[in-house]
Order: sequence, then C-alpha cells, then structure tokens
Amino acid sequence: YSDNSDVIRIVRIAFIMRFITDLHTHSKYSRACSKYLTPENIGAWCERKGIDIVSTADFTHPLWREKLKKSLEPAEKGLYKLKKSSPLSLRGARTRATRQSQTRFLVSTEVSCIYKRHDKTRRVHLCIWMSSLEAAEAFSKKLEDMGKNVASDGRPILGIDSEEILKMVLDIDEHAMVIPAHAWTPWFAIFGSMSGFDSLEECFGENAKHIHAIETGLSSDPPMNWQLSALDNIALVSNSDAHS
Repeated sequence: YSDNSDVIRIVRIAFIMRFITDLHTHSKYSRACSKYLTPENIGAWCERKGIDIVSTADFTHPLWREKLKKSLEPAEKGLYKLKKSSPLSLRGARTRATRQSQTRFLVSTEVSCIYKRHDKTRRVHLCIWMSSLEAAEAFSKKLEDMGKNVASDGRPILGIDSEEILKMVLDIDEHAMVIPAHAWTPWFAIFGSMSGFDSLEECFGENAKHIHAIETGLSSDPPMNWQLSALDNIALVSNSDAHS
C-alpha cells in the first residue's frame, strides 16, 4: 500500500489548503433519496454552497456509474469534473447556474456489510474512495461476478466480511482508501454498540494498518474520539451522508 496514494494525497491537501469536502453522499439510486440527485444538480449545489470536492457516491450501481461516465471527465489526478456539455441546474433554486461548476468529484461509494463472524452478526458500513472510474468499474464487476445484487440499491448490502472488502479494494486499486462510515452509530458501524467491533484490528485483522481514517458521523465528535488512544494516529473526518 503506497503512502503516495492519490486519495490520501487529496485528503491531505484538503487539510493543508482548507478545501471544503463532502466525501460521503448518495445518488438518486439510494433509498430515501431525491430523484433530482444527478451529477449536474450535485455540482450546481456544491458550487452554490462552496464545496470544493464532493463524492460521486454509489459507484457500484450500474445505471449511476454509466451516468457518471457520461457526465464527468478527468480533472486533476484522482479527481473528475463535470463536462462542459453537462449543463448545471439548480433544481429547487430561484436562480440557474450558467457557468461550468468548479467542484471536483472523487470516485466513492458506501457499502453495507452484513455477515457472521464468530457466531455473531456484524453490520458495518464502509466508505470506499477510489482513484478512477475504471477502478470503480473493476470492483463493481467483481461484486457482480460474486453474485452480489449491486443494482438493488445505491448502497448495496453485501454478505462479505469487512476485511475481505478492504483486501478486494486494494487488490484492484492500490491508491484506494477504505474507512468505516459513521463509526459510532449504534447500528451499522464499526464501534456501534449493537453491531460492530471494539477495535479496528478486530474488524480488519492484519489489514487494519490500511485504515487511515474513520468518519465521526452524527453519533460522535472529535473530543469523544480523542478519548480512545487507539485512534491517536487515525484521522477523523466528517461528511454529510446526504440523502436529501
């Protein structure tokens, strides 16, 4: 695993340059989401709200991935931007953006891992950030080859162990990054009281060394996380997890 990972570099630059990022969102193909969540609308609203880098979201969904390929083009290394042929539209706003959005898109998704380990059911959500749409395609195809129904929801439910997901991602894209989503939420979180584990090592085994960050989510804040010494070298990130 390379310390020069494109994704890690982007996250580090975001801290240094004080970029505003939202790397956990969703598309119109996820449950409880607006039908107006298109790349063009997302780009327009990010432009209006001052978000510099946003998640593509839901890249495992085949229809959404095709839409991303039609609407986005490569920008800086590891990032995408809306094509000039993709007009901005502020759906629900009184004004309409006419210029090309400067917001960049990072190829990312969230998956729901529900599986049994040591006779206990585990429910963990993971954010996956990849360096290209090609890598996202390869990972999604691998899931399809395993018989997983990635077309059922933008955030697919996978009966795959979290450690196995991490290994699959890094085998396909050495520049990718996996982080536990909303890490302290009682349900569907690595430290959740009803669903997860007590340490990163328990969840990811010897591959826990590849976990560089956790998402605080709505159930925790940095001071709460700083009480756990095991997270001293883990970056704390916060995103919207926007379904709206």
